Amino acid sequence: MKELGIYVHIPFCKKKCAYCDFISFENKLDLEEKYIGALKKEIDGIKIADEYIVTTIYIGGGTPSIINPAYIGEILNCIKNKFQLLNPEITMEVNPGTVTREKLEKLYNLGVNRLSIGLQSVSNQLLKLIGRIHAYEQFLDSYNLAREIGFKNINIDLMIGLPTQDLEDIEDSLDKVISLNPEHISVYSLILEEGTILKKKVDNGELALPPETIERKMYWKVKERLEEAGYIHYEISNFAKKGYESKHNLNCWNQKEYIGFGLAAHSYLENKRYSNIENLEEYIEGIENNKDIKTVHEEQTEESKMKEYMLLGLRKIEGVNISQFKTKFVHNPVYVYRNELNKLVKEELLEVEDDNIKLTNKGIDLANIVWEEFV
Repeated sequence: MKELGIYVHIPFCKKKCAYCDFISFENKLDLEEKYIGALKKEIDGIKIADEYIVTTIYIGGGTPSIINPAYIGEILNCIKNKFQLLNPEITMEVNPGTVTREKLEKLYNLGVNRLSIGLQSVSNQLLKLIGRIHAYEQFLDSYNLAREIGFKNINIDLMIGLPTQDLEDIEDSLDKVISLNPEHISVYSLILEEGTILKKKVDNGELALPPETIERKMYWKVKERLEEAGYIHYEISNFAKKGYESKHNLNCWNQKEYIGFGLAAHSYLENKRYSNIENLEEYIEGIENNKDIKTVHEEQTEESKMKEYMLLGLRKIEGVNISQFKTKFVHNPVYVYRNELNKLVKEELLEVEDDNIKLTNKGIDLANIVWEEFV
C-alpha cells in the first residue's frame, strides 16, 4: 500500500493576524457544527482510502485550537474509521490564548502527538503590532501546560523581518526559545501578501520593514544560534533535534502523496494537484448536496513531475539525492538539468557534492532565483 499524508483545514480564528492571507475567518464560529459535519462527510466519501496507509495527519488553519476539542476527536475518529493508519504523526496547530489545561489534556488523550505553537516573537510590542491575540507570557503558560500534560514533540514558530524588528529582538527570541528546549523550531521571513493589513500599512508608509541586508543578518543569526544549540537545519525555514523533523512536511518536500480535507485544502494524488472551494458557506452547501467542490490545478507530466521534484528537493538543506532521483525517474538529474546546473554552479548558488545537488549559502539567500531556473 502507498503512504499518504492527510491535511485537515480548520478555517476559524478569534482574530485575523495582520500578515495572514490564509483562508480563515473571524466571527464565524456559529458555522462550526455545520462545518465539522461537512468535513466528516467529505472524509467519509473518499473513494481511494483502501489504496493507502496514513502515516501523517496535520490539522492546520486558521486556528484549530479555537474549536471544541470534541470536534477534533470526531474528525480523527472519522479518519481512523475510513483509513488504515500506521502509527501516524498527528500534528495540530495551537495558538496561545486559545487553549486551557482541559483542552490540551483532551487533545493529548485523543492521540495528538505533536503541537505546533505560533509564538512569532517574545516581544509583546511586536506581537501587538502584527495582530497576535496573545502576549509572550500566555505563550509560556501554554507551552508549560503542554509539557506538564505530556507532549514530547513541540514546534515553536518564529518570524523575522517584521516591521520595527531588529537583531536584538531576534537574539532575545532565540535565547528564550532555546532555553525552553523544544524539539522543533520553524523560522519564517515575513512575506507581505496582497490584501493583508500589514501590506496596506507598509504601502502607505505607516510601517517600514527592516532593510533586506538586516533581514538576511537575522536569518544567518538564527541559523548560527540554533545549530550551536544542537538543532539540525534540515529545510530553509526549519530546524529540529535529531529524529524530530516534521514527517508531514518532509513527505511533501519528497513529493509523496497527501490529501486535504476541508475548506481550501490542497491535495496531491495520482499526479494531480487540486484544491477545495474557498467560500465557507459554499463548501458546506456543496458537501451537503454532493456537489463537486474541487478545482484541478495541474495534471503532471513526467517532465513537470521531475522539475517539481527538483524544486521541492532544493528546499531541503541536504538537497536532491541523485541516486533517489534516478530510482524514481530513471534519468540522471545532472544530465537532464545540465544547463541549469552548470549556470547555477558557476554562479556559486548550487553545488554537486557526493550524491547530492544542494544550495550553497549564497544559494539559500537567493533561493528564488535558483527555483526560477527549474520552473
